[in-house]
Amino acid sequence: MAFATRFLSRSTRQVCTGQSVLRPEYGIPSRSFAKGAATAPAALKGDEMLKNIFLEVKKKFETAIGVLRKEKITIDPEDPAAVAEYARVMKTVREKADLFSESQRIKYTIETKTQDIPDARSYLLALKDIRVKRGIIDELGAEAMMSDALDKVEKELKKPLLRNDKKGMALLKAEFDKINQKLGIRKEDLPKYEEQLELKIAKAQLEELKKEVVEAMDTQKKREEFKDEEVPDVKSLDLRNFI
Repeated sequence: MAFATRFLSRSTRQVCTGQSVLRPEYGIPSRSFAKGAATAPAALKGDEMLKNIFLEVKKKFETAIGVLRKEKITIDPEDPAAVAEYARVMKTVREKADLFSESQRIKYTIETKTQDIPDARSYLLALKDIRVKRGIIDELGAEAMMSDALDKVEKELKKPLLRNDKKGMALLKAEFDKINQKLGIRKEDLPKYEEQLELKIAKAQLEELKKEVVEAMDTQKKREEFKDEEVPDVKSLDLRNFI
């Protein structure tokens, strides 16, 4: 076990707390800092504001580390039970450290990126851009259906649909409801879809963690001092020993 202890500590800590838990795409919501930035009182501007942001980030980071020091994580992305347990631990981290879930992050991104878009067509194009940038695949072809629905509504209105047009937007929503019904998407099933998304993310993070740990062990195994050491199975490692 000396083989693992001596050099996995740094690599595992980076992956667990830096690259997987607090990395930008899964990390601390900027909303908590950005909300009052524009109207911050003079005493909070400049260095004082940066100090407060730093302290808030530090608090969230320490909270996340505190959870990871107590929870057992098994590095086995092929085991559904290990993936589910990892997802549960990450959910606990997010709740205690006040971090966004992936669905919350997507919702926040949509709200901030589209709030000043006046027309429905540009809004749909913005949604597509967000989807592509986040690597979300439109497996059901929903975007084409929504575009067709917008074409239908605008043809009926005989003008481009603006988002402040309550009557027109109601017509578009009705068309979207038909699309959801056709695709078998129900509002009450959204928690299930979110859970599936979190499991998918958990599996991807465990795969990345396993890759990082194996690469670290392979690199160190080449060193003369470790040539006679037995490389441990990553599933046998207790990450709490390396945080």
